[in-house]
Amino acid sequence: MHILYLSYDGLTDPLGQSQVLPYLRGLSASGYRITVASFEKREAYVLHQETIAQFCELHGLRWIPLSYTKHPPILSTLFDIVKLWRLVQRLHREEHFRLVHCRSYITALVGLRMKQRYGCKFLFDMRGFWVDERVEGGIWSLGNPLFQFIYRYFKRKEKEFFENADHIICLTEAGRTEIHSWPLVNQPVPITVIPCCADLSLFSYEHILPTRQAAYRSALGLPANSLTLSYLGSIGTWYMLPEMLTFFKVLRKRVRDAHFLFITGENPEVIEKEALRQGIPLDSLTIKRANRQEVPYYLSLSDISIFFCKPVFSKIASSPTKQAEIMGMGIPVICNDKVGDTAQIIDETGAGIVLSLFEKNVYEKVVDRVEEALAIPKEKIRAGALKYYSLENGVAQYLRVYQELLN
Repeated sequence: MHILYLSYDGLTDPLGQSQVLPYLRGLSASGYRITVASFEKREAYVLHQETIAQFCELHGLRWIPLSYTKHPPILSTLFDIVKLWRLVQRLHREEHFRLVHCRSYITALVGLRMKQRYGCKFLFDMRGFWVDERVEGGIWSLGNPLFQFIYRYFKRKEKEFFENADHIICLTEAGRTEIHSWPLVNQPVPITVIPCCADLSLFSYEHILPTRQAAYRSALGLPANSLTLSYLGSIGTWYMLPEMLTFFKVLRKRVRDAHFLFITGENPEVIEKEALRQGIPLDSLTIKRANRQEVPYYLSLSDISIFFCKPVFSKIASSPTKQAEIMGMGIPVICNDKVGDTAQIIDETGAGIVLSLFEKNVYEKVVDRVEEALAIPKEKIRAGALKYYSLENGVAQYLRVYQELLN
């Protein structure tokens, strides 16, 4: 059975490599013929095109890369939508797809139209409350009449997606509960929750070779016995760098040789500038860019990991990939609540510490519990990752949805 998979994220992007390709590999291995159309950013495409093309060929995926248009704002996205619709019409004449699987809202515009024109099953893989993320992330200012118009347009389309999709994939139980509270036709609309899973064979402390780990530690110049706090991933719009550094500052008052390891592609100057503003010595920080295969080794150098994410409405439908990867490594987590199912999973699995307020006295109480968190067995934390974030479980859930829609 032939499936069309549409993604506005590029397969050559880090997100495409971690959150698209592993699922498609599993679905293809189960006998589905999948054509993937994705929008590729020039820099990433130049670097990774050959590797991704080989991966797709090896796993029986037909990949059609389209160039992502960045400028001018708004018009560039409209241009990409038109480009995708023309491609999809041509492909459907050749292949007669039975199902169109749309990753997020932009491609869902095309997926809904395919259902209406050709009768394809429409799977809306929403990924999060994208429209509200644009506003709460400061990308669309509702004080601007143009962005207000765009916001209202997409909120109408969002309602259409939920009411017309043959099935919906949501990242969190909190998001599903929110959607089911809305005045939509045909409630409760069919939703399956599949969080951002991780390749837990890659993110596993059991696969860390001590000699290689020691070489990574030596290359970074990390003291062997210091307490190392880590942060994994980009910071961007949602992750709260000032608050995380303030927490680290409080931690250093208790543990003088504590070190903060950032595993990130972020510009180091952004992190260093904020650290200096807070009076944190730069020699207590290490900022390192890593490729996907290196990340588990760098993570393994940390004793505990942290991420603070803005607790706004749109984030109730978000599932941080970093949580799955950190827990897979058996590393305890310090995080905040009101972000998807993050807090509930940490509490249920006993994988770390959850806070509700970003205040110094709260940080001090968390620091009081760090020693307790460090004593959590790695096996217990990883068991939580296997329960909630196993890639195999994620693929199995997608397969059930495919089978339900196509049989």
